[in-house]
Amino acid sequence: MIYKYRVVLDTLDDVIRDIEIRDDATLEDLHNSIAQAFGFDGTEMASFYKSDEEWNQGEEYLLFNMGDEDDRVNMMNETSLDTVFSRDKTKMIYVYDFFNLWTFYVELADIAEPEDGLDYPNLMFAQGQLPESPPDKKFEAEKLDDLDDDEGNGDDDITFENLDDFDFDENWN
Repeated sequence: MIYKYRVVLDTLDDVIRDIEIRDDATLEDLHNSIAQAFGFDGTEMASFYKSDEEWNQGEEYLLFNMGDEDDRVNMMNETSLDTVFSRDKTKMIYVYDFFNLWTFYVELADIAEPEDGLDYPNLMFAQGQLPESPPDKKFEAEKLDDLDDDEGNGDDDITFENLDDFDFDENWN
């Protein structure tokens, strides 16, 4: 079977690629197809994340294992597309280049029979140009003033302007 994906850059402008790829290909194959379709060289760190219908980030699939040998992680090259995508599980988030955080929404749009004479993966459609730099991400947390401090522990008044008040030894080592 052939999986047809719509890959959309997380930006206000429409930057879209539609890619066809065999269902027994790996997430690494899909990573390479996406990187090529958007003009990346494919050498940066990248991950896929399972996603629900609201695009909440879930379980990670790594391109490279940077942990210990004993750490069990999901690897792109060990994960075939048909094990993570189905008619019910259609969405994943793809992040390329962890320093720049190019973020894409990947959605399985259709499952079809392969066409004779067509090589896969196949870039079916391209719209929009990749911007010079990735879209800005807003990482926001609640303001401290907005948090309720019902416990009244008094820690809000601590300042660290004078460390002599805290029995701090600068030469502890």
